[in-house]
Amino acid sequence: MSSESKEIHVIGIDTSNVESFFEAKKIPIFKAERITGPKRILDSFKTWLKDKNIKNHNFEFIATDKLNEFIDLLKKEEKKTIVFSGGDPLWFGIGRLLIQNFPLSKLSFEPAATSFQLAFSRLGKPWQNTQWISLHGRDPLPFEKTIKKLPSSLVVLTDSKRSGAKEVYQLLDSLELQKKYEFWTFERLGYLNERITKITSIDDFPLDLDPLHLVILFEREEPPVKSEELPLFGINDSVFLQNPDCPGLITKKEVRVQILAELNLPKQGVIWDIGSGVGSIGLETLRISPNLKLVSIEKRVGSKNIIKENARRLGVNPSLIIEDEALNIFKENKIPYNLLHPDRVIIGGGGSSLDLIIEEVLKKINNLCVLIIPLISLRSLSKLESILKPKVQKLSISQHQSYRGVSIGEDIRLSPLNPVFILKGEIQ
Repeated sequence: MSSESKEIHVIGIDTSNVESFFEAKKIPIFKAERITGPKRILDSFKTWLKDKNIKNHNFEFIATDKLNEFIDLLKKEEKKTIVFSGGDPLWFGIGRLLIQNFPLSKLSFEPAATSFQLAFSRLGKPWQNTQWISLHGRDPLPFEKTIKKLPSSLVVLTDSKRSGAKEVYQLLDSLELQKKYEFWTFERLGYLNERITKITSIDDFPLDLDPLHLVILFEREEPPVKSEELPLFGINDSVFLQNPDCPGLITKKEVRVQILAELNLPKQGVIWDIGSGVGSIGLETLRISPNLKLVSIEKRVGSKNIIKENARRLGVNPSLIIEDEALNIFKENKIPYNLLHPDRVIIGGGGSSLDLIIEEVLKKINNLCVLIIPLISLRSLSKLESILKPKVQKLSISQHQSYRGVSIGEDIRLSPLNPVFILKGEIQ
């Protein structure tokens, strides 16, 4: 069955040239008894009819702006119906609602370019790798989870009933990511009065921001970090280069600060950071005690270059960075003698081999040492405690839970970070 013979024919409109669009679709349009769509599109269609001096068609017009009323009217009387929809009706459009209320045998869909496709075309940027998210009637938590993964570009369909684009900007700012992204708003795309604005501060938002808008975030090229402008410790997570395969996998600033306090860093000595990730904890120890010798160990492929770059950003110089499994390093004696006996040890990660790594570390300690093991699982806590108790003079366990304020409309909510358990052993 052809799409034109279906009772409800949904046609997506690329509003960049409405007049030529109606001209191209006039055959299926003039077969319909009922013309429906958003008021702005119906107004454009009526203007086109008037300009073409077409008076012989007595269409029934129904606006779709109030969706529930529109569906009820559609159900009351079966008529050959055209439904105009901006862009693709099956991409955050009216298509989902029609499918829920009518059998597919009565429906046909004809998509046009979506608003975000038009937006990318205006800036001349490819969009095949972009991510998107909708805030229409939704809590901003999914946005928070998505942006923390640091996508290269993100389309945000805003909710004008809240603060629209301003809500997105405030969320970005509260997550300390505002400097990491270019922020663009796109209003009335495809209409003669469309407006595209690059936002650099909260004051840049137009006072008459149209409800018909979307936001696109583009990862910006980061300006060189000046280490002398950074705090001594407690550096924002966004300063660190992170692994593109697992963005956001970093010891958060609040936990880092606590671990640095627990380490009670000496002015000199050797510190091992095993399972160092992007190197954040170990590198910050060197800012506090520049004469320490740091050994960073991380098994993830590519980690060495990431840690080197983060060392450059923080203006510090680790003594040794090894990209390998910790147990392999001990087995193959990859740590030189002058770095072989640590005064401080941090062990993150380790997985199922964590107990074996601890055993190897304990063999290398021959003087006063503080051992810190941050954990996110209670299950491993009791096992590690049983391993360490007979071998350390003082063992302590603490839990740390932090919350970050996140904008939600005109208000603020507290977003919890994962709780972390810190196992601390003092060895003499």
